[in-house]
Amino acid sequence: MLGVIVNTITVLVGSLIGLLCKKGIPDRLSGAVMTGIGLCTIAIGVNGLLSGENTLILIISIVLGVLVGELLNLDGHVNSAVERVAGKTAGAGKAAQISQGFITACLLFCIGAMTIVGSLNAGLKGDNEMLLTKSLLDFISSIMLSATLGIGVLFSAAFVLVFQGGIVLLAQFLAPVLSASCIAELTCAGSLMILALGFNLIGITKIKVINFLPALVFVPFVTWGMQALGIGA
Repeated sequence: MLGVIVNTITVLVGSLIGLLCKKGIPDRLSGAVMTGIGLCTIAIGVNGLLSGENTLILIISIVLGVLVGELLNLDGHVNSAVERVAGKTAGAGKAAQISQGFITACLLFCIGAMTIVGSLNAGLKGDNEMLLTKSLLDFISSIMLSATLGIGVLFSAAFVLVFQGGIVLLAQFLAPVLSASCIAELTCAGSLMILALGFNLIGITKIKVINFLPALVFVPFVTWGMQALGIGA
């Protein structure tokens, strides 16, 4: 768990530094940096999309996931929860901004082969090298993200601890089922959501990305089903 704990601490420290820096950034510069972060997020999403090996898996998982997300109104519930935690003074607009920062950071920090493979290596072999490398990257990213997206990025540290820690603790059970192809498809689906977040950040769209998150649960099952049926890309 050393790698997970270090990664969590780096996100916390980086977010705090970013929040301190945010106070001294004029709104005009903050808006420009936000656009830059949005464009970088789009680039990250496009790059991750190339990881997918079977477009049909992406389509089926996304459709099933967004149907579940919309039916459960995950976006509404998350924003309401954030508003309650932040206090009534936060308001709907502030709650949406906090949740946007939280979801953006969670996806950027936890979606990708480095997160999954690194956590599996830590759990199976006690090898924390990949997670420690990722910690340095997340430290820099959390500073930039929190300086533009606010305190929601700080809250993502808890998700990093739970998500990566869960994989480490369950590594022996997850390793046989999280094949290289399954990890690739998870990265692809998550990157599509990161791409959507990028479009939201630069103001092109207002996609309720939270409602797409259940797709990540469907990806492994759809992948296994496709493999069992022998359906390729």
